[in-house]
Amino acid sequence: MRGRMTRELSMAVALLAIWGFFAWREPAFLSGRNLSLLSIELAITAILALGMFLVLLPGQIDLAAGSGVGLAGAVAAVLVYFHGMPAPVALALATAGAVAVWAGMGVLVAVERVPAFIITLGGLLVFRGLHWLVIDNQTVPIVEGGGTNAYALLTTGYLSPLAGWLLVAAACAAYTWSSLRRRARLLRHGFDADDAELAFLKPFVLTQGLALVALVANGFRGIPVALVILAAVAVLVHQLAAHTPFGRYLYATGGNEAAAAVSGVPVRATVIGAYASMGLVVALTGFMQTAYSGASTTTVGSLMELDAVAACVIGGTSLRGGRGTVPGVLFGALIMASLINGMTLMAVSPEAKYVARGLVLGLAVWLDLRIGGSRQGRGTAGVDGGEW
Repeated sequence: MRGRMTRELSMAVALLAIWGFFAWREPAFLSGRNLSLLSIELAITAILALGMFLVLLPGQIDLAAGSGVGLAGAVAAVLVYFHGMPAPVALALATAGAVAVWAGMGVLVAVERVPAFIITLGGLLVFRGLHWLVIDNQTVPIVEGGGTNAYALLTTGYLSPLAGWLLVAAACAAYTWSSLRRRARLLRHGFDADDAELAFLKPFVLTQGLALVALVANGFRGIPVALVILAAVAVLVHQLAAHTPFGRYLYATGGNEAAAAVSGVPVRATVIGAYASMGLVVALTGFMQTAYSGASTTTVGSLMELDAVAACVIGGTSLRGGRGTVPGVLFGALIMASLINGMTLMAVSPEAKYVARGLVLGLAVWLDLRIGGSRQGRGTAGVDGGEW
């Protein structure tokens, strides 16, 4: 518990320090336009990190995610631009291909026992090469003539102010109803639950936070569609990890694979399912990153897998598996996105950006080892902070 509190406090202090520094150096950092761009960049980073979270939970890794992001976006862009395929069809085909490929890597890891590090490192090289072959080392726009389609709207679309407020109201109402319903169910069965004051504060704080997001976003163009997609993915991943048997299998497999297998957990199917889910997330991230760039280029997706791993580890997900939460991943992604956005706003050189990202990744892994080491012999934290 002390380790969790220390990590959460450290994350909050780090985020405030990052925002304070960039706001001091570049006042435009807190402008409505930049915060809107930051939310889109956050959505792209966080969605990939949520997929990485599902892979890390059972104790695996995916180093091919960034290359897959570039390849998925390139396939869809080529189908739309050169073959005139409707954007939704192109996106669906690229998604199906990504899910199939990542499920295949899951089979190699779970059934053939090929180390995940090796198979995904090979995938990194293969997918990067295929990406460059697909676009023929050129720049392929995602839509002809600079117009818009379903592909481009992933990162250029915004909700109207009214639609944004209605969405916020619906989200707050749904969370409040779900929270109260869960509390009532726990009390009815004699389990510990939040007291009345905390039960009120959680929905209240969430409502204030979402209202602030809507207020700031409506000061520019409105809530970005990318942010809505992130919210949907985050809710789905949270429900999958926290409230389904598959999620419990992920935590159990990462906590102790041998014990999980003896207990009847379908370890192989769990790992394959985690990688198949990652394929779906890689495709979605690829479309969003390519749409944000406006075209598929040879640099799309470069090193994004490292940002995703860093976001997960900063947020408390263990590289050993068995520990992590969706809110933690989102917070870690916010730190990474803020760091990259601020450095871009300050026109920091690419070399310095790589150094900063590498240092953050190294610090995050060191923190994971320190906290993970202090937990040895006491079990592995599950989804709600309990012990397996």
